[in-house]
Amino acid sequence: MKHKIISIDRNETIRKACNIYRDTGIGCVIVTDKEEIIGLVTERDIIERTICMGIDPNTTKVEEIMSKNIKTVNKDERLEKAIEILKENKIKKLLVTSNDDLVGIITLTDIAYSRPSMKELFQF
Repeated sequence: MKHKIISIDRNETIRKACNIYRDTGIGCVIVTDKEEIIGLVTERDIIERTICMGIDPNTTKVEEIMSKNIKTVNKDERLEKAIEILKENKIKKLLVTSNDDLVGIITLTDIAYSRPSMKELFQF
């Protein structure tokens, strides 16, 4: 899992989220309302829900395009459990928690690089 977690307030613009992507090289930005996690914005969200729809990234808030159905896994679970959650929900990014605190993010790409032999477990 990656421990680098970057967040953005729900009222910030999509343009600001794009700048965060550019400056940090991360794959998703956690969307918060005060300190509560309410969603995440991925590169795909930006492409499909902004660019493809002709929405102005300078005025549209990230909360308008974020993915809201956030899935988590406890940091002490086995990797197979994370793969199962990813597969069941047809998602590519999973938040990792410890005592309800966000401690990281695990992605299909992380799994593929760390355990190439498990590739067949997460094909969907």
